[in-house]
Amino acid sequence: MIENNAALAIEATHPHTDINTRQQQIVDDFAMFSDWSERYQYLIDLGKNLRNFPEQYRTAEHLLKGCQSQVFIVTQVIEQRLKIHAISDSSIVSGLIALALQVFDEQNCAAIASAEVRFIEGIGLGSNLSMSRKNGLNALIARIKHDAAMGAA
Repeated sequence: MIENNAALAIEATHPHTDINTRQQQIVDDFAMFSDWSERYQYLIDLGKNLRNFPEQYRTAEHLLKGCQSQVFIVTQVIEQRLKIHAISDSSIVSGLIALALQVFDEQNCAAIASAEVRFIEGIGLGSNLSMSRKNGLNALIARIKHDAAMGAA
């Protein structure tokens, strides 16, 4: 659900870096790790750094469907850019959220809606995540792209 509530803080992550550059940065970051135990730990660490998620949005209305873990998401469009707030009760899923935010947060809505998502395969997530986590990540990205398309309309 797209929100236009001023209660959500607007914090710039990297507003002038495009989606493809952000995806390549993730691939480069993960290339530093030699095995998946290190990559999973890095993913967990990323998830620990998510912004605080306002309690008033931890409702069924903001619960992401298609995810086994509890994931709450709120988006808002500000000057044609999509601001994304999300949180999960799972440490790995929180890391996946952090990756999605790194790629899409504060990007132009039209650019998000038309973006080709390459970082998932680029870092080997496709073959190293359980089916339920892959489905959840796909649901998260689909939701972000949907909200971006609505914001671009």
